[in-house]
Amino acid sequence: MNIFIKRCVSLCTILFLILGPSVGHTFFGGKFKTLKPKDGNLYIPLKDVDDGKAHYYKAKAADGIMVEFFVVKSPDGVIRAAVDACDVCYRSGKGYVQDGNVMICTNCGMRFFTGRINEVKGGCNPAPLNREVRGKNLVISMADINVNSWYCEYK
Repeated sequence: MNIFIKRCVSLCTILFLILGPSVGHTFFGGKFKTLKPKDGNLYIPLKDVDDGKAHYYKAKAADGIMVEFFVVKSPDGVIRAAVDACDVCYRSGKGYVQDGNVMICTNCGMRFFTGRINEVKGGCNPAPLNREVRGKNLVISMADINVNSWYCEYK
């Protein structure tokens, strides 16, 4: 019986280590913060995204699809935004994770330097979102969210 318990604990530990990072947000709250539009725009305080880490958000498009996207400040100091999907892998619904200054597609494993987000589009690149800095906020138009909702149809 003692060996059985040890094997169960070992198996549970292995499963936690493998599945924990990918499903942990399911149990402890999602990684996407829901934003509500105001005056046809989404407003994200710059102080919330000024650390070089990817920050994940979602907003409901006009067609009812929740559009998931990320915002990240690249090493050149530019705050960038992209849909959490690309032209190629969007059907997987898996999106991107960050590794330092690189965003990695969790479907195909392609790596994208954060400084190229919003600069390169199409193919496997994260689908860019237009954004602008207004005062102390990053502003993303709901019109851009609506146009890009098809990327999140399978999420």
